[in-house]
Amino acid sequence: MKEHLHAYRTTEGLVLDQNGERRLVAGQDWDAWFAQDDLFSVSQKLFDNAEVVESISRILCPIGSQEIWACGVTYYRSRTARMEESKDAGGGTFYDRVYAAPRPELFMKCTAHRARGPGEPVVIRKDATWNVPEPELTLAVSASGKLNGYTIGNDMSSRDIEGENPLYLPQAKTYDGCAGLGPCVLLQADEPGDDTGIAVMIERDGATVFEGGTDLSQLKRGLDELVGWLTFASSFPVGAYLMTGTGVIPEDEFTLQADDIVHITIDGIGTLSNPVAVSA
Repeated sequence: MKEHLHAYRTTEGLVLDQNGERRLVAGQDWDAWFAQDDLFSVSQKLFDNAEVVESISRILCPIGSQEIWACGVTYYRSRTARMEESKDAGGGTFYDRVYAAPRPELFMKCTAHRARGPGEPVVIRKDATWNVPEPELTLAVSASGKLNGYTIGNDMSSRDIEGENPLYLPQAKTYDGCAGLGPCVLLQADEPGDDTGIAVMIERDGATVFEGGTDLSQLKRGLDELVGWLTFASSFPVGAYLMTGTGVIPEDEFTLQADDIVHITIDGIGTLSNPVAVSA
């Protein structure tokens, strides 16, 4: 793999990992660090001057004050699923059009307090009957709009609510515990290759009830293209995260249940695991 760093937000502070050696950047504010351009080079210098740590008490959600945004219908599989779920509401053609349009679908997923880190419960709505995880390569974007790094995102979705009427999208997508994020931010000079794998496995009572995968060659739009649309008319003083869409969606008969565990793995980043809970 190319030269890289993994950045963790922990109870001790910012920890940088290079080839298995972890160093604590004492006193570093997460938002100030995240907002900078060329975060790989900046972090390499921080790593070189930081002290080695033998252990970490707890890995936290890698977010400070950043907003999380998301893209939709960027994979053919997502286009097909969205058309199917919304056909009875007359919205099927919307998703076909946006898949082919120059302008992508973008929406604000959530603010930081609604995101969940490694091991924390992601949530399904109690008023929904068809809930799925959506594993997504998620981009770390600097305050000036530069692509800085990569993490794993889980865009939790209530497909029956969105399918009933496309105008219900915010309710299907945004609520407390609607997003998983982590476990770290991958920093490297080059973008991930098209062969970068994205896999999801859902565990229930110790058994696998769903698993699937894709890779970045199936992503219709370029990463810098998506960042460009995100920042075209919006500013992000402390940077932002952008979920890039999903190419892995369980079959229509599947829905998440309380106490399921969702494991999402992306090559080069690691695995994000979250139990599932039902909204209060």
